[in-house]
Amino acid sequence: MEKRRLSRILARAGKEQVRQLADEIKSAYSPVIVKAPEKSLTMIRMREPVQESLFYLGEVIVSEAIVDLEGAKGIAVLMGDDFDKVLDMAVIDAACNKGVFQRYDVLEQLEKEQTHRLERENAMFMQTMVNFQSMDSEVTP
Repeated sequence: MEKRRLSRILARAGKEQVRQLADEIKSAYSPVIVKAPEKSLTMIRMREPVQESLFYLGEVIVSEAIVDLEGAKGIAVLMGDDFDKVLDMAVIDAACNKGVFQRYDVLEQLEKEQTHRLERENAMFMQTMVNFQSMDSEVTP
């Protein structure tokens, strides 16, 4: 599983779901904390839709952690200040890097649930969207 996809699934998952996955790894291995979870600031980069140029929207607080799992490094960065979740995410990343993570089925199920939830939310938003183009055609001088 590619890193971007893994990070997106874990970041959207609940704290308890991530903890359960990490606890399975912690029971079999002894991860060593290389960099304890701490707050940091990072810039949010956005793409302007008209000219498609990049710009920086501003800074956001993130939590970051690094762990070592028998020679394999795991890194996690999470928006906000949830130190426990970011540490568990780093443990899962280290297990994936080492090749000992076995619960990809759980990650894929989480991804399906997250996608379904986002589709439902988007459908709700689409019901409230106003079509200004159709309103312009109704107004004739």
